[in-house]
Amino acid sequence: MSLGEKYSLAHKSAVVTGAGNGIGRAIALAFAEAGANVACVDLDEAAAEATATKIGSKAFALACDVSSESEIETAAKSILANFSAIHILVNGAAGNDPNGTVLELSLADWNKVFAVNVGGAFLMSRAILPAMIKAGGGSVIHIASQLGSVAGPRRAVYCATKGALIQLAKAMATDHAAQNIRVNTLSPGAVETDRLVKRFGDMETARRNAGPKHLLQRLGQPDEIAQAAVFLASDASSFMTGADLLVDGGYNAT
Repeated sequence: MSLGEKYSLAHKSAVVTGAGNGIGRAIALAFAEAGANVACVDLDEAAAEATATKIGSKAFALACDVSSESEIETAAKSILANFSAIHILVNGAAGNDPNGTVLELSLADWNKVFAVNVGGAFLMSRAILPAMIKAGGGSVIHIASQLGSVAGPRRAVYCATKGALIQLAKAMATDHAAQNIRVNTLSPGAVETDRLVKRFGDMETARRNAGPKHLLQRLGQPDEIAQAAVFLASDASSFMTGADLLVDGGYNAT
């Protein structure tokens, strides 16, 4: 098998949550470019439709609140009606988490972030894994963060959820290796998306404040994370499971 064939996602079907914007959209587009059919799942139906439209006939859009068990079940039925088999799942949906220490966060805020970031990965994995197992195996990718392994000030709930995803991937990898299911996390550094604008006010401020925290002295681009996701989804990473792939511009190296 050539290197290009190893990275190919031809004849594979993928589910990407959080596909409406940012990293999730970039991953959905990169998967389609690599040959995959893609179910673009997002809370924002219009954003999911925009991603699917940009991909074309190889994609379709679904609106879904990943923190809702009933909505996940409905979405899974629709996905299975469109795809005869599922080979790739990316759990990338994430809400806008509030800054705060454990003394400043409300229980409602804490539970909401966990329900989306961790609960959504659990519910979607539970819904999709049976079809993936039936297809003979596949790749599950949880989008974590560099802050899943190092801390940031006043990011208590975000750090906790991303660390939980890293451990969830290891546990799932252990449980499903015999079924040819690989499970890994992909941990980006700070990436130029709307989430960063909401946190810093504008992108120039984000670049000025967050860029120098990375050894490469800049923020990441969504496409750079998406290419790593293609690697994890493809046969190029066939001997990789239960791992956390850091694509963080050197953030964790210091």
